[in-house]
Amino acid sequence: MNLTPPAVHTQLRGLEAATVCKLVQSSGATGAILTAEGLAVLEAERQISATLSICMQKVQALQDGQTGMVVLGVVSTGKYFAPRLVALLREAFPNIDVILRVGNRQDIVAGLQERSIELAIMGRPPRSPAVVAEMLGAHPHVIIAAPEHPLANQDRVGVDELLNQTFITREQGSGTRILMTRYLDRIGQGMTYRQIELGSNETIKQAVIANLGVAMISQHTASEEIKTGRLATLNSPGLPIERQWYLLNRQDLTMTSTLTTVRDFILGLKANYLPKV
Repeated sequence: MNLTPPAVHTQLRGLEAATVCKLVQSSGATGAILTAEGLAVLEAERQISATLSICMQKVQALQDGQTGMVVLGVVSTGKYFAPRLVALLREAFPNIDVILRVGNRQDIVAGLQERSIELAIMGRPPRSPAVVAEMLGAHPHVIIAAPEHPLANQDRVGVDELLNQTFITREQGSGTRILMTRYLDRIGQGMTYRQIELGSNETIKQAVIANLGVAMISQHTASEEIKTGRLATLNSPGLPIERQWYLLNRQDLTMTSTLTTVRDFILGLKANYLPKV
């Protein structure tokens, strides 16, 4: 212990004064032994040492970004790959809790504004709040139709033919709906078209398969149906529309080690979790 006997005796006297009891007693030839109170103090010291050791391990893990919690917001179109991404994160960092929140574009932007979402994945970074955005990978958008639709087998679909269709759209605030509206307004120069509003990508795909109309949709959302021939893509001018997925966070967000670990891991995956198109 690198202490002299007088120093040890001084420590013991101080401890006994603090506990107001005898901790050590003489036992003749066998020397000093702990009293019952001394054994209780010794047991408490062992528990304290173990707790402090665990505490320091947790502190080190936090500093290394190996533990903690991250709230990841993903626009609803991304729900087709977000669970796989979270599974990869959990496998790589079992002590980091990744809370996944899925919503339309307005929901995710509101979460960033309210600071209830720390990292977000979406197609087009918002103007407010100010964000730091990192490109993840290609995000193509196509117009889908039922395989038996009259326009499905045409080499080129004309603007008038396209705008004569009924478009099945997402709700107001959806990024896909905003993109569709801009595209149709651009190619049609303000021409009107029929719309049916549905609340989810799954419902939209089923409506298109039933030949209720056509729809603009993320190709990642419909990749399986397109591969298996349940849906067809239309060859219309300017399609597919190539967009990008972005990983972003508020500019004024304090990036903890845990947040940095999760962000760097997602960027390092090089978008290999995205559906193949």
